[in-house]
Amino acid sequence: MRLKCIRLAGFKSFVDPTTASFPSNMTAVVGPNGCGKSNIIDAVRWVLGESSAKNLRGESMTDVIFNGSTSRKPVSQASIELVFDNSDGTLQGEYASYAEISIRRRVTREAQSTYYLNGVKCRRRDITDIFLGTGLGPRSYAIIEQGMISRLVEARPDDLRIFIEEAAGISKYKERRRETENRIRRTEENLERLLDLREELGRQIERLQRQADAAEKYQNYKAEEQQLKAQLLALRWQQLNVQAGEQQGRIAELETALEACMAEQRQADAKIEVLRDGHHELNDAFNRVQGRFYAIGADIARHEQSIQHAQQRLRQLQDDLAEAERARIETETHVAGDRELLADLDAQLLRLNAQQAEAELNEACSAAAFLQAEEAMHDWQERWTLASEHSAAPRNEADVQRTRIEQFEHNSQRLFTRQQRLQDEEQRLQTDPHAESLEELQQRVGEAQGQLDELSAKQQLQAKQLQDTQEQLSEKSQQQQQVQGQLQRLQGRVSALEALQQAALNPEHGVQSWLETQQLQQQPRLLDGLKVAAGWELAVETVLAADLQAVQVENWADFELSALSSGHLRLVSNSQAVTPVKDSLLTKVLAASLDVSPWLAPVYAVANLDQALALRPQLKRGESVVSQDGYWLAAHFLSVRRGEQSSSGVLARAQELDQLLLKVAELEEQEQALEVHLQTLHSARHTLQTQSQQLRQAEQGVHLILSELKSQFSAQSARIEQLQLRRTAIIAERADVTEQQQIEAEQSAEAQLLLQDALERMAAAEQQQQRLQAEQGQLRSQFEHLRMQAQQAKNTLHQLALDLSTLSTQKRSTEQALQRLEQQSAQANQRREQLTLNLAEGESPTDELRAQLEELLQNRLATDDELRAARTALEEADIQMRAADQQRSQAEQRAQGVREQLEHQRLSLQTLIVQKETFNQQLQALELDLHQLLQDLPAEAEASVWEQQIKAVAARIERLGAINLAAIEEYRQQSERKTYLDAQNDDLVEALATLGNVIHKIDRETRQRFKDTFDLINTGLQELFPKVFGGGHASLEMTGDDLLSTGVAIMARPPGKKNSTIHLLSGGEKALTALALVFAIFQLNPAPFCMLDEVDAPLDDANVVRYSRLVKEMSEKVQFIYITHNKIAMELADQLLGVTMHEPGCSRLVTVSVEEAAALAER
Repeated sequence: MRLKCIRLAGFKSFVDPTTASFPSNMTAVVGPNGCGKSNIIDAVRWVLGESSAKNLRGESMTDVIFNGSTSRKPVSQASIELVFDNSDGTLQGEYASYAEISIRRRVTREAQSTYYLNGVKCRRRDITDIFLGTGLGPRSYAIIEQGMISRLVEARPDDLRIFIEEAAGISKYKERRRETENRIRRTEENLERLLDLREELGRQIERLQRQADAAEKYQNYKAEEQQLKAQLLALRWQQLNVQAGEQQGRIAELETALEACMAEQRQADAKIEVLRDGHHELNDAFNRVQGRFYAIGADIARHEQSIQHAQQRLRQLQDDLAEAERARIETETHVAGDRELLADLDAQLLRLNAQQAEAELNEACSAAAFLQAEEAMHDWQERWTLASEHSAAPRNEADVQRTRIEQFEHNSQRLFTRQQRLQDEEQRLQTDPHAESLEELQQRVGEAQGQLDELSAKQQLQAKQLQDTQEQLSEKSQQQQQVQGQLQRLQGRVSALEALQQAALNPEHGVQSWLETQQLQQQPRLLDGLKVAAGWELAVETVLAADLQAVQVENWADFELSALSSGHLRLVSNSQAVTPVKDSLLTKVLAASLDVSPWLAPVYAVANLDQALALRPQLKRGESVVSQDGYWLAAHFLSVRRGEQSSSGVLARAQELDQLLLKVAELEEQEQALEVHLQTLHSARHTLQTQSQQLRQAEQGVHLILSELKSQFSAQSARIEQLQLRRTAIIAERADVTEQQQIEAEQSAEAQLLLQDALERMAAAEQQQQRLQAEQGQLRSQFEHLRMQAQQAKNTLHQLALDLSTLSTQKRSTEQALQRLEQQSAQANQRREQLTLNLAEGESPTDELRAQLEELLQNRLATDDELRAARTALEEADIQMRAADQQRSQAEQRAQGVREQLEHQRLSLQTLIVQKETFNQQLQALELDLHQLLQDLPAEAEASVWEQQIKAVAARIERLGAINLAAIEEYRQQSERKTYLDAQNDDLVEALATLGNVIHKIDRETRQRFKDTFDLINTGLQELFPKVFGGGHASLEMTGDDLLSTGVAIMARPPGKKNSTIHLLSGGEKALTALALVFAIFQLNPAPFCMLDEVDAPLDDANVVRYSRLVKEMSEKVQFIYITHNKIAMELADQLLGVTMHEPGCSRLVTVSVEEAAALAER
């Protein structure tokens, strides 16, 4: 196995995609300092899983991404890919069949690191597992970088042991042992949790066993109670059956009484019809006389109103004339007053104009004198301000300098203390604490966070689904309860209507027997299939009456009519359709199985009785009219139906029954669909609850792991970053403090000089201020006197201007008012003349209107006598009508009372029937036969006795207390779970013993491999050390007795020296010793390649020659890639890989084959 090539893109200085190929086993990477040679070593270490940014010469993992240059922008990600040639099958397992292995790592600016194995995304651990035992790894002996040679030879015994373990191939055993120990720890934790579960489960099983025993007793008692309740239902059904028979007898008696009342009512209706005709004629006569009387009264009122209106107009004209005269006199008085006022205002204005001119002259003189005094005062103020400024500047300067001097002294003392503190802290932080690897922790945190986010998202989705399912379940349960309630109400209503309909339509016993004898019981009736428009059922029933139950036959002669012994039989046959009249009752029939035109076609349909009576005189022979409220009239009869028998309302009931049956069927379908849906929702809720519980448990486990990882990562990264930042800050802070101390000393000396100068200038300024204060008193006295004179003159002038403005305004207002009053006076004269003319015209006589009024009064007296006579005749007819109507009402009230009693009895009977049916349905729901229960009961059985027995059983059930019916099933399930957990406990104990045996086996193999490898490497070191040094001796020694934990130390004695420890060797000697150790390890367990980064730097030419020859010798078995500046090492390479930086900040590769170059040079 060997490294075939490296592909770099965006990694450090390799911004462009670059491929470094290694076709030979000796490749030297050459180039000037800073060109990016070591970045190739860093790239290999990084892609093999290096997680410490410090070991990659950076501060964070994103520092490996190209950060830009003077001509290039930064890139967003870095990628490194290693391609291995595995044609010899070095890698075993699932990758043995691959001739080429590709490993790639990519990182983004967001610090997201991703690994790929043969193009497939994988974990960092998958990469490290592949190379366990091969000598490859981010910190293995196969990659020797700058400074690592000295660290290797000076490493602690425990660190040096790692190289021996890697060469021995026992690192994978250590990994397995660590995993086995983790499994043992987790198994022990599982055993503890399992023990808690088993103990808790045992307590639950004991409790559930008691509850299960009580539940079994409860079920036995409930079965006994159910049997007793079923027998009680049978006894009650028997009692209701007896009561129903008695109720039917009472109903028959009431039906006979109702027939008598209806006959009396029909007689009263006939009498009322005769009286109504006479009443209509008297009413017409009264209306004609009353119309004439009202017309005469209207004429009288019209004449009286005309006379009254003329008198009112005369009085209004007289009042308006008096008002116009008064307004004219008042206006003339105001005009005279305003003219006198205008003359007085003109005189005052002349006087005020003269005073205003004098005041303006006085105000100008005072203002000029005050302005001169103000300028003098302003000039003094400027001189005073300038003197104050001159005085304040040195005073402020002196205060500032004193404060600065004090501050400088304080700062100097503070800076000295701070410098001492920083120096002490820097000495404490000189030792750089070991920086633990953070990337592995970061990656584990990311993986755990991803798992937690995924579980949280799943749990939120599960919770939302469970909430939706629960809401749907509640909603559907509520809908089912509503549907069941509606269904029960509708079924009760249907049962009542069916019973009433059956009672109305069942033929009499004699007729039923005759129909069965003649085989006509299945023949269609006229009622069958008859559909009537809403509201017209009563009208159609009134016309069809008993014919609703008529039986359809082809020919009446085919039947033995004489065999009918009793009852009322109606037979109908198909006949030719009858042409309907206009607005016929036939139009109200929506559908019919038989032709009903012979009955309904010649019948008019109207809205009420008044329309029927109006249409009655126009009826022809055979025609009739029926109102919507059930009044049926013809030329020779009047018929009214008011529920006088049980058949009343059969059409309405039939239509209502059809609608109710449709609703019942629809509700039953809804109930079935809701039941199926509820079962589905219950199942879905149970599934979601189970899944949600599993997700919560998984999330809790991941959350604990994530919290622990975050805590470790935060603590470690914060500590490292804090220490690094603090060291940098201390250095910078000490430099700042030193610089500030120098600045503070210079500024303090400068402040002393400025203070002395400010004190001298402050004394001169105080003398100048004293002279100005003496001059201020005289100027201020003169200024105040002139200011008061100017203000008084200004106030006088202002008051005169106000008075002048007021008089001018008053004059304009008076002139406008005078003009308006003169116009009003002219208008008043015109109005007085017009009113005088109107008054003369309005005094014409009204004698003609009074004569016409007298004649109309005489006519009204005559018409009034005639009206009283017509009213008297009409009132007598009304009395007769009321008496007849009262007689009919009394008969109707008696019939209504009997009808109500009959309806009440029928409803009572229907209630009994519904109760019987309810009891029967309850027994059917319990899958019990009513007649069988009645046969099994003793003859003397009573409901009260059974009720006592039921109470006794209920008392026994109540004494049981709260019952958990699910305890029986829970007891069975928990018992099964207890058995399962016991088996798991045995399995875990057995697994724990097995894992202990595995640990012992791994330890045994590890000791043996380590001992063998140690001896072989020690032998190789003893052989190679003299070759490298030209003599001397070196060996490895164990620092302890336990082969599993002992450290390893190097003992080296170059030729002619007797050093007791490796630390006494020079730098070159340490480098050669480390190389001898590395090559000894390679001889034992060659890694696929070896990378050396300027390890020959501390060697002289003679040692470089020996080092190069040794590398050349070992290159037959191991692939070497080394970075060097030494010409001797370059000469021995088969291929040179040059790294240049032609473009600043960007590395490029140049490959040269030494053999091809030599051949070209020879040609």
